[in-house]
Amino acid sequence: MLAYFLKVNVAIVLFYAFYRLFFYKDTFFGWRRTALLCFFAVSAAVPLLNIQTWITEQEPMVAMADLYASVVLPELTIGTEAAPTDWKSILSEYANIAYWGIVALLMIRLIMQLAGIIHLACRCRKVQIGNTNIHLLPKADGPFSFFHWIFIHPSSHTEEEFNEILTHEQTHARQWHSIDVIISELVCIFCWCNPFAWLMKREIRTNLEYMADARVLENGYDSKTYQYHLLGLSHQKAAATIYNSFNVLPLKKRIKMMNKKRTKEIGRTKYLMFLPLAALLMIVSNIEAVARTTKKIAAEVIEAVDAKTGQAVPEVQAPQVAPLPEQDTKTVTYKGKVVDKDTLDNPIFEVVEHMPEFPDGGMSALMEYLSKNIKYPEAAMKKGTQGRATVQFVVEKDGSITNVKILRGIDPELNKEAVRVISAMPKWKPGTQKGEAVRVKYTVPVMFRLTENNTQVKYAPIESKIDEMVVVGYAPEEATYPEEVTVFEVVEKMPEYPGGMSAMMEFIGKNIKYPVAAQKAKIQGRVVIQFIVDKEGNIICPRVIRGADPLLDAEAIRLTTIMPKWKPGMQRGQAVNVKYTVPIMFRLQEPEKSPAVQNATVTPTK
Repeated sequence: MLAYFLKVNVAIVLFYAFYRLFFYKDTFFGWRRTALLCFFAVSAAVPLLNIQTWITEQEPMVAMADLYASVVLPELTIGTEAAPTDWKSILSEYANIAYWGIVALLMIRLIMQLAGIIHLACRCRKVQIGNTNIHLLPKADGPFSFFHWIFIHPSSHTEEEFNEILTHEQTHARQWHSIDVIISELVCIFCWCNPFAWLMKREIRTNLEYMADARVLENGYDSKTYQYHLLGLSHQKAAATIYNSFNVLPLKKRIKMMNKKRTKEIGRTKYLMFLPLAALLMIVSNIEAVARTTKKIAAEVIEAVDAKTGQAVPEVQAPQVAPLPEQDTKTVTYKGKVVDKDTLDNPIFEVVEHMPEFPDGGMSALMEYLSKNIKYPEAAMKKGTQGRATVQFVVEKDGSITNVKILRGIDPELNKEAVRVISAMPKWKPGTQKGEAVRVKYTVPVMFRLTENNTQVKYAPIESKIDEMVVVGYAPEEATYPEEVTVFEVVEKMPEYPGGMSAMMEFIGKNIKYPVAAQKAKIQGRVVIQFIVDKEGNIICPRVIRGADPLLDAEAIRLTTIMPKWKPGMQRGQAVNVKYTVPIMFRLQEPEKSPAVQNATVTPTK
């Protein structure tokens, strides 16, 4: 609701600026009326139009959505302790109450004005002049009209003035100008905090008077005489806001417009510029929505350089993934085709029931091996090059290491050294799934650091609490979901945490536990979790699609698995399986400061 409200108000601001730039000074009053009403209609409709499917098929727009997701969309930051009172949510609740309170007051005001006009119409004596019903005002108030009701005090005007007023108000009545007035009033009620909505309403009212004035002059009345009559009536009481008054202000602008030279007909073509602007707004609005449903969340690379210690830290990362439910199916989806399982030759698993182990000590031995065998390239030391190289490899069924490659590199020399040391590893104890040895993918990020004088450092083994991780089975990489399991990425109604976003923030704040080992090691960073909300609202198949550290990854997975049931996503009236992504920032706070959960967000993923 808030996103829709913001989009509507931003559109009103842009359309008002567009109007002032191109249409403000022309004399195409009918075209201006249509454009002004279209501005309000398009502002309300654009956020509701869904062209996300089309956008996701356009590479440049997907790139824009990815950029928006990484730069603009907020993250969930987790401190080392339970979160204090969420003042942001409290202020948001009070702001919501204030907004709807003012909307209610303005709506009551509008209803009272409508009731006042109806009451006045019932009290007035009615006469018919030609085909027009005239309500004779009991006292000398200014003339006005509301829909087909025309109100006038005849004894206050000369015959010529009366005829001019009647022509003016008949124009309002016959062209249904009161509809424009009511629409602009309703927009201002719901967008009362947007000054540009009020400015747009003023332009609508002024343009309606331009149209009525132009019709009076077209009927042969003298321009100067008519303007003097307007000046003579300017002392009368101003009309209420919801009806069309003969002497509505600003009078000076009306007189200037009557004396203005008519705009050339070719000027009508500029109104066509409204169409590409409306299309652009629709695309931008949907790109923002796609950004909230995209899985390509930009990476936050934190390159920590410790010039004093010069310690190069090899880090070992294993994705923490919950298992997919077992299926009794003989077919799987593979790159868009349905194939038999036995045609998938040696599928590669990401995480299995029993993960592969480095020989003679597991993770600790792996860390020690990397520390002893990495050799900082001399060329890189001379250039002062340092950073993190992320290496990926496959542990085969016999424990051998194959398919070594760089996922994210730094420098060719450092990349080469990282590949060399990984390729030279001894055979591992292979991973097993359902009692059988399988191929398993592993990722090892290796941090290269230099001392202050750019000399080679002596590596030391790093203490690790890897045994605290929870490792469970996962389906093959090449066949993530069985064919029968249809997982949607964008649906008509996205899944919702029970109680909404505020409840989600509260749940995470109360249940997240910053791993003690990670605190001692001062480990922090962002963990991106992806999971599926199934048709019953259960959270299934959580996995880390971008990790920070095994300890933080495991905690993020644990939190996901204890979530209560969600309200499932809906597509064409039916509950469906939908992917979701949660980026969570683990950040250590200063000891004297209270950690807090900030900028919590849960975004659907493409």
